[in-house]
Amino acid sequence: MATLLLLLFLAAFVSAAVAFDSIPTISFDEGYKPLFGDGNIVKSNGGRNVNLELNRWSGAGFISSDLYNHGFFSASIKLPSDYTAGVVVAFYTSNGDLFEHTHDELDFEFLGNIKGKEWRIQTNVYGNGSTSRGREERYLLPFDPTAEPHRYSILWTADTIIFYIDNIPIREVLRSGAMGGDYPSKPMALYATIWDGSLWATQGGKYKANYKYSPWVAEFSGLVLQGCRTDPRLVRHPSSEEDDRCADSDAQLEAADFADLTPKKREAMRRFRGRYMTYSFCYDENRYPVAFPDCDVVPSEQEKFWKSGDVKVDWEKVLRRRKPRQRSKRRSRVAARGVEEDKKTQAAV
Repeated sequence: MATLLLLLFLAAFVSAAVAFDSIPTISFDEGYKPLFGDGNIVKSNGGRNVNLELNRWSGAGFISSDLYNHGFFSASIKLPSDYTAGVVVAFYTSNGDLFEHTHDELDFEFLGNIKGKEWRIQTNVYGNGSTSRGREERYLLPFDPTAEPHRYSILWTADTIIFYIDNIPIREVLRSGAMGGDYPSKPMALYATIWDGSLWATQGGKYKANYKYSPWVAEFSGLVLQGCRTDPRLVRHPSSEEDDRCADSDAQLEAADFADLTPKKREAMRRFRGRYMTYSFCYDENRYPVAFPDCDVVPSEQEKFWKSGDVKVDWEKVLRRRKPRQRSKRRSRVAARGVEEDKKTQAAV
């Protein structure tokens, strides 16, 4: 079943290919600096590969050296394996250090699990300190993110946000009047971190980090930073001159292949979301009795989710149940062939 899921994902990958291979990458020192846990940040390959380590003493993180007024942020990430409950790996943009109560944020968060269970991934969008109105979505991954690196990307323009896994768009957020100030609008930095989220990360904190399995290492490579670099001194006092300076960079982002969601890419996104999305804030009636005005509620899709926003199908149970059935069918077919061959042999005798 895991092989089938991967083949389906690759089929979508081929049909919705984005020219990511042509996007220039940079080394760590060209665009980043340590954030915390300096001793747990290990660079290699001329700074083009960076490992972040979590052990019983500290996690680790790095941050872009500049703030960006819109941009494209991307990295290939290989997640730690084995028992990873409580472990959180994050790849996100934020300006929380500058705007404590009105910050903007765009998240990829990878949530570890107990041994034998899959990593889960969630995306989120905050604007102007809208942390009480989180726009979370969660997904399963159609591949093993610990076996090899996969690319995760965030496009942020003045009007559109797109999250990518490899070359597949998995989420689009369009700026609208309905969102008001909840759309991220202030310059942000790019962050990458690994840390202990035992209080909430795995089944609401039921399973916590077990340090006998540490250190956990998240591997980052293929680092991409594109966008208009912004002087931090001007962030609190934006000007029309700054907007004009970034106009060319914004135009380049909007004209890039990864900003154009063609019909094939939209179909690939629809398939991914239909197969792998396990939670949507738009369908969480317990938390939000009235759906956000920017939610595109589709009744046929809504039927697949409980009022908690969680999908009604537990895919992990489905996968566990299907595997023995497949083995049983194979055994039955082999046994049937064996019976037929025995009959033929007996007839010949």
